[in-house]
Amino acid sequence: MEPQLLHSVTDSVATVVIHHPAKRNAMTAAMWRALPPLLGTLAADPGVRALVLTGEGGTFCAGADISTLQGSPQAAQGLAVAAEEALAAFPKPTLAAVRGHCVGGGSQLAAACDLRFAEEGSLFGVTPAKLGIVYPASSTRRLASLVGPATTKYLLFSGELIDAERALRTGLVDEVLPEGELGKRVAEFTRTLASRSQLTQAAAKEFADGRTDRDDHWAEQARGSGDTAEGVAAFLERRQPRFTWNVPTSG
Repeated sequence: MEPQLLHSVTDSVATVVIHHPAKRNAMTAAMWRALPPLLGTLAADPGVRALVLTGEGGTFCAGADISTLQGSPQAAQGLAVAAEEALAAFPKPTLAAVRGHCVGGGSQLAAACDLRFAEEGSLFGVTPAKLGIVYPASSTRRLASLVGPATTKYLLFSGELIDAERALRTGLVDEVLPEGELGKRVAEFTRTLASRSQLTQAAAKEFADGRTDRDDHWAEQARGSGDTAEGVAAFLERRQPRFTWNVPTSG
């Protein structure tokens, strides 16, 4: 099978699989280009309430396919940044499910997700110093917002890999699961995400990411959504709420 991004939707959760097992799921130029339009399609699907990004088999992503850097490293980096930004802008909750190596462009994609769950034994690294590449400013700032300046410098200065336990301590990942437990936990947690109010999630995502110009917008959405009334009624009636607000398909 050619290197590609596979995707499926089950129980309102979209799963995108990085599929390039011959090179430990390294991202080719074509795969970087394919990610933004795929994310756009999934974002516009009202049946999708959360998204999981993972890798084929026992590896998340070993980074960019180095052969793509031989022509124009700047152009290749631009493709990676465009894909990263599209993932960060996805309007519904995103979760990276990490097994094995999550390195370079793989860490770039994982950091662009809202949450990261990892299996024990996973390894994380940001390795441009091994290639003499300046890591993008936006990617560096995103990493620093997750793990702080000191750990960002450690990762970028050295290019060394850290294990899942250290990634958890530094805030790079949110949960570490025993071997064989990651898939079950991700399925369980994304079912929870899919059952919650998209209104709450979408507003919280913007606020947490630092957007400061949409307070009035979200107050208006809350007044007109019906989600609050439904949530309160469901609580009083001791039943599961049926939230109806959906992320608009046009920004």
